[in-house]
Amino acid sequence: MADPERDGDPPLGWCADNVEARGGTRTRWVCADCTRRHVRAIEAKLDQNWW
Repeated sequence: MADPERDGDPPLGWCADNVEARGGTRTRWVCADCTRRHVRAIEAKLDQNWW
């Protein structure tokens, strides 16, 4: 995973994941391999209206 504040812009193909952290929500970037590996968990977090 990459942190945009620490690492800058992610490589193409990475997926943004919003996570709760102290002080509010943060965005972390997940590589394409991990995104494919965990796609079901990512889809489960989508708002029901999206479907």
